[in-house]
Amino acid sequence: MYTLGIDLGSSSVKVSVLDVDSGKCLGSAYSPEQAMAIIAPKAGWAEQDPTTWWENTKLAILKVLSAGNISARDISAVGIAYQMHGLVAVDKNHLPVRPSIIWCDSRAIETGDRIFSVAGKDKCMSHLLNSPANFTLSKLLWVKEHEPEIYEKIHKIMLPGDYLAMRLTGEINTTASGLSEAILWDFKAGGIAGFVLEAAGIEKSLIPELVPTFGIQGYLSKEAAFELALPEGIPLTYRAGDQPNNAFSLNVLNPGEIAATAGTSGVVYGVTDEIISDPYSRVNTFAHVNHSVVDPRFGVLLCINGTGISNSWIRKITGAADFEFMNKKALEVLPGSEGLLFLPFGNGAERMLNNRQLGSSFFNIDFNTHRSEHLFRAVQEGVAFAFNYGIQILAQMAMKPTLIRAGNANMFLSKVFCNSLSAISNTSIELFNTDGSVGAARASAFGAGFYKDYSECFKNLVRISEVEPDPIIREQLLNAYYNWEKIMLKQFLQR
Repeated sequence: MYTLGIDLGSSSVKVSVLDVDSGKCLGSAYSPEQAMAIIAPKAGWAEQDPTTWWENTKLAILKVLSAGNISARDISAVGIAYQMHGLVAVDKNHLPVRPSIIWCDSRAIETGDRIFSVAGKDKCMSHLLNSPANFTLSKLLWVKEHEPEIYEKIHKIMLPGDYLAMRLTGEINTTASGLSEAILWDFKAGGIAGFVLEAAGIEKSLIPELVPTFGIQGYLSKEAAFELALPEGIPLTYRAGDQPNNAFSLNVLNPGEIAATAGTSGVVYGVTDEIISDPYSRVNTFAHVNHSVVDPRFGVLLCINGTGISNSWIRKITGAADFEFMNKKALEVLPGSEGLLFLPFGNGAERMLNNRQLGSSFFNIDFNTHRSEHLFRAVQEGVAFAFNYGIQILAQMAMKPTLIRAGNANMFLSKVFCNSLSAISNTSIELFNTDGSVGAARASAFGAGFYKDYSECFKNLVRISEVEPDPIIREQLLNAYYNWEKIMLKQFLQR
């Protein structure tokens, strides 16, 4: 018996198949080979066509089924992880009325500030645990105000994962965890936040019906089954944003546990059972996948937009063969990159910097000293420094991590990045044999009832390695970090 996990990112769609009995991944595939296009009609905007997500989901599923000895008849459940905070709007025929405004789009910052003021700052923080900021609700109001003819066509709004679920099942629904990331969930009332919809002038009828995060959310339709070469009627049993899902995939479910990712964006995500909100909205609090009114679990999320995309950018402009080559070359340079510093903030407004757009920059370039390997190392150190700055914000909220769990993927494949992050934050890092698509497949098995409890669900999760803080590297990096922070704060004050 197998389950299938879909991880919808902004660069690609990855699909994995899990053997439920052994807990092992039987195969993975992704599409496209090159990153999916992000449309930027104006500076600070970021959009994607939702139909390309579906097309690449189809291609990835067909790849994984054809590459291994996997029978489509043995797929018993499906789970979805997805890029968070996006806005998908469809008409009555379930067709998108415009491209999706995705997570790193910055156009609705001022719109969110107005909703925050009208709805009441104190009420927002106590009921929503966040300001509307630049999240899904604010993006929807931006459409209403700037594209009224398009807004009039909207039948339902969705998050990106809800759109994939709709294409799989033909049904439009969402989850409480999803609505919390859209800033549409009232934690005190335990339901849709009607007061913030009223403040924004948004009709409640646009919000989909609710389904549980784990459990039956619909069944594979005849049309989708034909397109995917899968049996009709397979249940969809799990759906979560990529960061709560990453935490689930690493068995981060209980208070005090911390997960991290460093894909296109970078995230530190901690779980707590206490209501925590940041009055400056530098970090955000959402309903975790196992949240309930009786046994609350909140995910406190710190996001840095420009992490893996920084690494991809430097690879592209230098013509480096691959990331493995870059990681090896970076090891040839001493910690501190001989004075070269990098700010990784070139992918839209940064929440932890109060929604400022600092841009990305190199500092202290010496034409006679610095070579491509210095660029590679400085980028990875700059990302690690940004993580450390954010971890200090978490510490102010009594969530200072001493151990971070991460999947053995993306920037965590680099010794330079792992050693730099561990040393400068004085935090141990554990790396596991999982990723977002495997996590979604495991979660779908749990949602389908194939595992009786979490202990059985994670019995075959394997820790690959552990990185301990190196005091020598820390000493070498401290001066570089202080210089980096000084430059970053100067840039911040100028914006």
